[in-house]
Amino acid sequence: MSVRPLPTSGDRAEVVARLRERVAALECRTTRSAGQTVPSTSGLSSVLPLEAGHAYGVDSAFLGLALAAGASRAGEWVGFTGFPDFGAEAAAGLGVALDRTVLVPEPGEHWLEVTAALVDVLRVVVLRPTVRVDAKQAGVLESRLRRRSAVLVVHGGWPRLTASVSLERSLWEGPLDGRGHLERRRGTLVVDRRGRPATRVDVVTTGSEVEVLTPAPAAATPWRRASG
Repeated sequence: MSVRPLPTSGDRAEVVARLRERVAALECRTTRSAGQTVPSTSGLSSVLPLEAGHAYGVDSAFLGLALAAGASRAGEWVGFTGFPDFGAEAAAGLGVALDRTVLVPEPGEHWLEVTAALVDVLRVVVLRPTVRVDAKQAGVLESRLRRRSAVLVVHGGWPRLTASVSLERSLWEGPLDGRGHLERRRGTLVVDRRGRPATRVDVVTTGSEVEVLTPAPAAATPWRRASG
């Protein structure tokens, strides 16, 4: 399997047309409406359920991949734009189906048009803006999200978000004897929903699974770093 990259330069109309052609030929849409729950990675769905027609914020590429992985594993098409350093191996490890993934690494000045085109045909789009996004630009995509019943995940600043999730602490564990592979990743997720108090939960990531532990205490004891 391989990710489907699209041109990062050239005429805007050509890029958008090729994007629509490539995905529309394979995309099979079912009836969708804004407000439907979109599958998310196991564990994360209980912390931050994704709803079609909404935009969500993350503070790392890892969380962007994790939020898109559930929909991908459920058979949906997903896309990433603004990620010239996209890690295909990391994405596949979290469960993203690369043969149903569209990548526009560097949309440049056409980022808004390219992202809107992605939203038109994909279920979940992960965007890392390289410019400051104003309310008008955000509004264009938000109305598109509602019409197309898609989800936008933004790694970076965004004027209006339904909710945002950040990784407050992160620590890899294993191997204990200094040889072998890292086994799991522990972290504390902070979920900030508009108009509600922030929620903190401890999570453990192993392969493509994210396990939610008991809610993280306000002043958690630092984890012991495994040797190696």
